[in-house]
Amino acid sequence: MGRDSKASRLAVLILTKNEEDNIVDCIRSASFADEIVVVDSGSTDRTKELAEGLGAKVVLHPMTEEGFAGQRNFALTQTTAEWVFYLDADERVIKEAVPGIQAIVKDNIPAVYQVERKNVVFGQMMHYGGHRPDYPTRLFPRTGIQWTGKVHEGVETDLVEKELKNCLIHNTYTTWAQYFEKTNHYTTLSAQSMFDRGKRVNNIGALSHGLFAFIKSYVLKQGVRDGYLGFVMSLMAAYASLAKYLKLKNLYRLEAKEK
Repeated sequence: MGRDSKASRLAVLILTKNEEDNIVDCIRSASFADEIVVVDSGSTDRTKELAEGLGAKVVLHPMTEEGFAGQRNFALTQTTAEWVFYLDADERVIKEAVPGIQAIVKDNIPAVYQVERKNVVFGQMMHYGGHRPDYPTRLFPRTGIQWTGKVHEGVETDLVEKELKNCLIHNTYTTWAQYFEKTNHYTTLSAQSMFDRGKRVNNIGALSHGLFAFIKSYVLKQGVRDGYLGFVMSLMAAYASLAKYLKLKNLYRLEAKEK
């Protein structure tokens, strides 16, 4: 029986750069979608080849000064599907979530869905702390939102917000080298974003932010209940926060030196 020509369509949008180790399983988990669009910012590995081999549409688009929000907004222009679902290359759609996603698209009632994402860190499922299950905004009508923010991008919308449980598995880090590379990248972008907004911090402030990041992850979010890794990742949260503000201070130091 043919597809109803009036039925809403779903496109899964994936942003990539050098994701050959992840892209195959990612796309396979999204095979229920009507279309899969990969927006690649300049991979030098086999990401493009592997994605196209699985039937995905691959569009090359360099990262601009608009950052990840710019990439996500560009991805919206690469499909005509009525609904879109954003998926990161290191994420997998949980099989049991598929019928619920399909029902939302079929009903076609405009809303923005924050989906439950369960985070796996170095092979361990995290239940507490900074990596406990979170709810990123991922499913919505294509014309109903706009992305803003260079680093931790967010959605601007007037649509009602809803939640979708048990939706994603997120394989965050598999090696410490990967962790430190990604943390270095994000803290640099965050520092530059704060610098561009004129935000300042002194020595005590930088240390305080780091200390509070640990307390928030380990105590307030109960990272202690995730055992050894809960403690380590809370320390890493403190490290990332401190690094971000130290980099911000350094940007002002370099600016003053140039004057």
